[in-house]
Amino acid sequence: MILHTLNASPSSAAFQDCLSLLHAKDALVLLGDGVYAAVAGTHAYEALQGSPARVHVLLSDALLAGVNPNVQGIVPIDMEGLVSLTENFPRQQAWY
Repeated sequence: MILHTLNASPSSAAFQDCLSLLHAKDALVLLGDGVYAAVAGTHAYEALQGSPARVHVLLSDALLAGVNPNVQGIVPIDMEGLVSLTENFPRQQAWY
């Protein structure tokens, strides 16, 4: 059980590396430039749809980037939701 936080753009190597390590009991939070992976119809979004992990997007970052946070398969969360996730996952991995 790992909470992955992805602050890297979908075109980065970190994005691909992160996706390759996700497991069913993991969670992924898209934040910063990572929110661009939540744009429906992109290759990054399609890759996330195939992920075994639960995928979340930080609402404030998505809105600031002009990304619709309400897309299928990705759960928008606020800062309280992020804090809750960090409390529930004993291991965390940040991707930049």
